[in-house]
Amino acid sequence: MSAWGRNGISGLRALTVSSPRVISCSMRPFSVLNRPRPNYPTHIPLTTIERGALALGSAIGSLINPRRADLIAALGEATATPYFIYRLRNAMLSNPTGRRILRDRPRITSDTLQLSYLRTLPENSVGRTYATWLDREGVSPDTRDDVHYIDNEECAYVMQRYRECHDFYHAVTGLPIFVEGELALKALEFLNTLLPMTGLSLFAFIRMKPAEKERFIRLHLPWAVRSGLGSKELINVYWEEVLEKDVDELRAELNIERPPDLRDIRKLIRQQQKREKDSQKQHMPSHQ
Repeated sequence: MSAWGRNGISGLRALTVSSPRVISCSMRPFSVLNRPRPNYPTHIPLTTIERGALALGSAIGSLINPRRADLIAALGEATATPYFIYRLRNAMLSNPTGRRILRDRPRITSDTLQLSYLRTLPENSVGRTYATWLDREGVSPDTRDDVHYIDNEECAYVMQRYRECHDFYHAVTGLPIFVEGELALKALEFLNTLLPMTGLSLFAFIRMKPAEKERFIRLHLPWAVRSGLGSKELINVYWEEVLEKDVDELRAELNIERPPDLRDIRKLIRQQQKREKDSQKQHMPSHQ
């Protein structure tokens, strides 16, 4: 045995005998009083009980107020481990483009995408469609929360990537951000990614008006099922490299149908309601 090996073993024995507190401290199980060091800058390690409480609390809170993006983000992270986020990471590792995304670690922000440039692209390009959708809905790619509660650093990036790509899914499908559009997209995402949060979000269905529920079940849920089951893994789209591509061509490649336009549907309903109201006024007896 080498001198290094003998010294190493004797040193380990000495450490075990003379410093039992050091060994026992490092071997203590993870608890709220013995939290491990973060695995990446924004990481917050959680115990199993804490993760369960976070999932339950954020699920209830986001159901009460679906506009709380922070609660939806926390729900997504708390329910994605241990299996689901690893499945999504493995889907990227099994795809050449997905592997490049994991290697490059691109982020989607208004700076990295240069929105002013995207607005100059041809009207039906992916980039122009994305920028137009952001402007129409009044949202920004800079509002996505950082990932905190996923322990594996690479899987944390996968969740961050999914979160930042969500608006691209909106843009290429044309779905708006109000409840009907969000639920239709979440249904598609659930079947495409299997992330539990996307499925749990569908419980917001109970908050919809009867006419909205009927329309969702009749139009958008069948669309989401067809496109979600038939489409390619959306996490493997390198959006930064397809900005100049025709959006109809990209949808065809991904095997995603164009859903019924919710804004047109709502516009037609308002017009019909206005006509009915005007007709009622015309037939009301006039007071002498």
